[in-house]
Amino acid sequence: MRLSFALSALVALAAATASAQSVQPAPVPGEAVFVVSGRGYGHGVGMSQYGAFGMANEGYTYDEILAYYYTGTKLGRAAAKEVRVLLAEGRRAVTISSTVPYTAVDAAGTTYRLPAGPLELRANLSVPTAEGLAQAVSPLVLRPGKGAPLSLDGRLYRGRLQLTVQSAFLQVVDFVEVEAYLQGVVAGEMPYRWPMEALQAQAVAARSYALANLVQGKAFDLYADQRSQVYVGVTGEQTRTSDAVRATAGEIVTYGGRVASTLYFSSSGGKTASAADVFGVAIPYLLSRPDPWDTASPYHRWGPVLIGARTVQAKLGLEARVLDAAGVPTPSGRLRALTLQTTGGSETVPSGLLRTGLGLRSTWITIGVLRLDRPRGPVVFGSSLRVSGVARGLASPLLSASLDGSTWTPVGELQPQTGGSVSLQVKPGRTTRYRIEVEGAASPALLVRVAPRVRLTQPAEPRVLSGTVRPRLAGAFVTIERQESGAWAAVAEAVVDDSGAFRAELDLVPGSYRARIAPTDGFAEGVTAVLAVTG
Repeated sequence: MRLSFALSALVALAAATASAQSVQPAPVPGEAVFVVSGRGYGHGVGMSQYGAFGMANEGYTYDEILAYYYTGTKLGRAAAKEVRVLLAEGRRAVTISSTVPYTAVDAAGTTYRLPAGPLELRANLSVPTAEGLAQAVSPLVLRPGKGAPLSLDGRLYRGRLQLTVQSAFLQVVDFVEVEAYLQGVVAGEMPYRWPMEALQAQAVAARSYALANLVQGKAFDLYADQRSQVYVGVTGEQTRTSDAVRATAGEIVTYGGRVASTLYFSSSGGKTASAADVFGVAIPYLLSRPDPWDTASPYHRWGPVLIGARTVQAKLGLEARVLDAAGVPTPSGRLRALTLQTTGGSETVPSGLLRTGLGLRSTWITIGVLRLDRPRGPVVFGSSLRVSGVARGLASPLLSASLDGSTWTPVGELQPQTGGSVSLQVKPGRTTRYRIEVEGAASPALLVRVAPRVRLTQPAEPRVLSGTVRPRLAGAFVTIERQESGAWAAVAEAVVDDSGAFRAELDLVPGSYRARIAPTDGFAEGVTAVLAVTG
């Protein structure tokens, strides 16, 4: 019995295939990259240190500098005071050293006379005596010998050190006069070579900030790091910064008769921020001020910094993949929060967490977004594709293409629409990478797979199926498959000739057939429409 080709089925299948190629499914959001540019370094509230540097270079005095950055404040005086500075905690062992003999007194009132040199102490507080090791009672207070400050793990500190046992760990607190403390703060917060008026402004601001922000409910008053102020001890002191502390001894910034919380930071980017902008709490003397003196800062303007969406997700501890980001600036230009669009919905991240989580210098930032969206399947050779994505907040975006990922060629200019959406019609001749390029940045590459256009037909001669491949992939292997029990099984093979045609002889029984070419030579897998053969 002669087999015949079911013309009606073939026509229907061809029409369906053409329709599917003309209406492409919506793409899947691709990987975004965020192009971050910014201004300044730090939280932006209070005195800009680089601004103070610039003002001092222009002849302003330290009191004029302070009056500018802390609106409506006055200078006052504070009484001498001892402060307790947390130097270390959670330590299993510390090494105390002195160049001269010193003493220690424990909680039981026992005095230990200790020789010069290093002494390692652990949570058991074993202290050497003439009779051997003795176990001191926590806390143990170490008092320096005459004219020689004590060393903690190689760093010298003024005052006396208190070691307190906390479970199996040690806490170390430095009891030191505030003026001596400040000598180790100003040196850690401002370069000692800067103008003396800037150093004196820093000394008064640091003194005021310390006294206005004593830690409550702890066995210490201040941290030795950015949680209070950077305290480098005697080891970090410099003559000029110590001179600035002594020249302003006891001076503080006041507002309404009380010591002011004189926040300060590195670089403003040209404008300070109000406390209301950054912290959500209005403080009358911490207002946004123009800061034209900040231009000397290497951080006056910075970027662009490229941050991938996966990095944002990981650093901010988000569960869903990040697709987009946008923020609304405050009057000072800084962001109060950033809204992230993720595959799981919208997430709002406070600006402080954004800055620390992503390691940004400040929250005065602009965020450009580059993203190309992935098509849901390969493009058939000869068909066009509308590549779409986002290019927002960046000038002159271009779509570029590359066959190998190393050499990129511009395809065309992109015209961002509302919200930054962009698209461009392309017609790749083979599997191609695309990306959006702007000056200094590019989106992650999008791989668009191109499948050869394969057609399968039944000629008039029996026991034969033939077809064509475009482009002409001469030498490519074609597998003829028949549907059997819901699965496709190979029943014959053919080779594409120089004209792009193939021909396969096989035991042709009624059923559903298709031809398939495996990925080859820059092309994705190519599969024909189903061919129905009836008896």
